[in-house]
Amino acid sequence: RREFVDLYVNYVFNESVQKPFEDFMQGFLRGCPARKWKMFLPAELQIVLQGHTKFDWHLLEKNVTYQRYKNSDRTIRNFWTVFHKLTEEKKMMFLAFVSGSDRIFGYGVELFKLTIVDPQAKNPDELYPSANTCSHILFLPR
Repeated sequence: RREFVDLYVNYVFNESVQKPFEDFMQGFLRGCPARKWKMFLPAELQIVLQGHTKFDWHLLEKNVTYQRYKNSDRTIRNFWTVFHKLTEEKKMMFLAFVSGSDRIFGYGVELFKLTIVDPQAKNPDELYPSANTCSHILFLPR
């Protein structure tokens, strides 16, 4: 029985997936040659492929640029007060809202550029916050 179980496990986890995996690996290495990946340590490669998952949110606040706002404006102060009270999960959801991803890839939060813009609506109470994910812009009505 033990031999049967060992052979069965080997077949399921190794032999049955060998051809599909080799096909996948061949295609992957055609687009991403292995010699380029060898320059990374495993932890660095994980960040390149998956992005950062832990952030210094105060550093994000510090690096934000404003258009038609100042960091001393009441709307901005209230925004950051509420933001810092959010759970980590909600902060990640906000990041996905403004960037299209709940992760910051490769370069880290210190180089992530977020811009908060006043859309200057005639009646800001009729607008919801919106975002341009390509440019990392948050349109935040007053």
